[in-house]
Amino acid sequence: MFDFVMSEEEIRIRDEVRSFVRNEVSSEYLQMLDRDEVDFPIEVYRKLAEKNLLGVRFPKEYGGRGSTWVAECAAVEEIGVLGSAIGCVYAMPSIVGEAIYMFGTEEQKKKYLVPMLKGKLVSAEALTEPRGGGGSDFFGTTTTARKEGEYYIL
Repeated sequence: MFDFVMSEEEIRIRDEVRSFVRNEVSSEYLQMLDRDEVDFPIEVYRKLAEKNLLGVRFPKEYGGRGSTWVAECAAVEEIGVLGSAIGCVYAMPSIVGEAIYMFGTEEQKKKYLVPMLKGKLVSAEALTEPRGGGGSDFFGTTTTARKEGEYYIL
């Protein structure tokens, strides 16, 4: 991302993430990921959380830094150097967190968003289900929910 469009704070966050990429994730670890010797890079996820680098655009009251989308995008760009596995893990609290932040109750934000940004809760999303020609038509996705006891089966 170009420095001339970024504020000092956004540059500082980008540089923090860049430093994390260079100093906290070894090439040996990345090779282990490539060889499928790591099921989920939880160690990296927790280190990012310890450094308050997850969901930097969310308000501080929920564990973010109260920064901007520009800072978030710059951080994602830097993390992307580590490959898609870690990039997806990094982006998930932001993607899932956005739905909780925008549409969740205060109770849900405290129950899910805060622990996500602290690295104590791992989030995920499902884009498609088997149907027709498959693919990843995010806006065309349909879902059914069936109640079984106290739970819903999606």
